[in-house]
Amino acid sequence: MHGGPDALGVPLHDFSTNANACGPCPVALTALRQAGHRHYPDPAYTALRALLAQWHGVAPGRVVIAASASEFIHRITAHAARSGLRHARLPAHGYGDYARAARNWGLAGATAPGTTPGTEPALHWACEPSSPLGQADAALAAWAQALGSGALRVLDCAYAPLRLDGLATALPEGVWQLWSPNKALGLTGVRAAYAIAPPVAVVDGSVAALQALAPSWPLGADGVALLTAWVGADAQAWLAQSLVTLREWKTAQIQLCADLGWAVLPGSLANFFTARLPGCDLDAALPALRAQGIKLRDCASFGLPGHVRLGVLAPDAQAALALGWRQCAA
Repeated sequence: MHGGPDALGVPLHDFSTNANACGPCPVALTALRQAGHRHYPDPAYTALRALLAQWHGVAPGRVVIAASASEFIHRITAHAARSGLRHARLPAHGYGDYARAARNWGLAGATAPGTTPGTEPALHWACEPSSPLGQADAALAAWAQALGSGALRVLDCAYAPLRLDGLATALPEGVWQLWSPNKALGLTGVRAAYAIAPPVAVVDGSVAALQALAPSWPLGADGVALLTAWVGADAQAWLAQSLVTLREWKTAQIQLCADLGWAVLPGSLANFFTARLPGCDLDAALPALRAQGIKLRDCASFGLPGHVRLGVLAPDAQAALALGWRQCAA
């Protein structure tokens, strides 16, 4: 289950995704329009990997290009299974592809997120800020301790650029970082991502194994253009300014939810938050709102029935939500 466009098309006011509502980023949009589509990209993405490596302050050999975050989640899970891992440790509430990929590859524990981790080597997932709660991921504190040999730890950084409060948690050694900046740039229709491997992954052959599992040309010209723009000074300046706006919109949107009688869950650090709708039949309310062009993300698939996740949107969308909800409740 996912937010965004559906059988009814693109929602007029889409609270169901976590894309930067200030977007699309003009610099990235211009780069997409100017991208050359006549020729294949360099299959090794030499210039792009060097650019991303420079921005992150790592060697180019540590950059793994991915078609999308979802594609990489499935690819690194396949690598974990092929490497002999038989267990996965997932966030109690998190993106469904972590569990789906683990189930597909027979990693035990995928269907019981939140259980007490065992001592066996496992594929460990974390996302900070987390989704759907937008909170600090408790798994990172555990990662600071020894997990035993053979553990494979991946931090999903999808929402790290959209952090509105607090400082990012320092990562221990040996952690993979998965970056998908299309949300931060407000261009989720462009599927492009990359991972930064820990140094040991270059030495032990994990990077080479991940590259070998990839299809040819995982990124087209649009993906290359997006990631190239992403690390540019102009796009980063635009992103920084957008965070100022999003903080103002978030304050107003949380107050609106309180005025509607919704219980906002505390602790969100990002451009989205979760709310519980007491005494509400979401199976009836959400389709009624969708018919008015307003879409919220049902959190039942995250293990939070009775809750919705709301991306922070502009004041006009917030006003539409208030009006639509009151009409549904009348």
